[in-house]
Amino acid sequence: MRPFLLLAARDHDEVAEDEYRAFCAYSGLAPEQLHRVRAEAGPLPGIRFADYSGVILGGSPFTASDPAEQKSATQRRVEAEIGVLLRQIVAEDFPFLGACYGVGMLGTQMGAVVDRHFGEAVGPVKVRLSTVGLHDPLCAGLDPAFHAFVGHKEAVRTLPPEAALLAGSDTCPVQMFRFRKNLYATQFHPELDVAGLERRVDAYRHSGYFPPDEAETVKERARGTRVTEPQKVLANFVARYAR
Repeated sequence: MRPFLLLAARDHDEVAEDEYRAFCAYSGLAPEQLHRVRAEAGPLPGIRFADYSGVILGGSPFTASDPAEQKSATQRRVEAEIGVLLRQIVAEDFPFLGACYGVGMLGTQMGAVVDRHFGEAVGPVKVRLSTVGLHDPLCAGLDPAFHAFVGHKEAVRTLPPEAALLAGSDTCPVQMFRFRKNLYATQFHPELDVAGLERRVDAYRHSGYFPPDEAETVKERARGTRVTEPQKVLANFVARYAR
């Protein structure tokens, strides 16, 4: 089997390692089957899609829809380089799954309106599959309504033209969408469990996702919710595209 590629853009080593372990665990991929490139660490190497079964873009503290002048030089470089890859991915309809940050990046490439209107606080939300989502192969085996972990400052307000809405929530109408046949993005984190969320709360306590003095309250709210369905999206992605 050709490996999958995980593009990461984390500025915190512990979170980056935890994210990688989670993507491996819930996708069913061994480390040698999931190659990782940390885009924030330096210029992207040459990537040949023929070497991979599919591409996953993980989360990031970056906010894609912020004005360019508010972004660091690293963020501008990362987004420019990932943008080049995304244009090729879209042109080839190459298997792609964007998680959280990936919604903003793919949505922006495809003409979606991405802004801070539907940002969600860190913690669990109830996600509901759309009629289309109920029959999409990446949602196979998911409950029609399920809890997922979120935490984002931006979201898709208006879907890209010709995109299919697969899932939404009361606080964020676009939680998952598909473009063409093989391009997917989730606003929720399909790799995130309680332990991982707690580590991110500690790492990003002062990053504006929640008041710093509410960190323990955020953790307690997460511990009180059973989140098991979103991870099936990762397993379905691998099962569908492994080659």
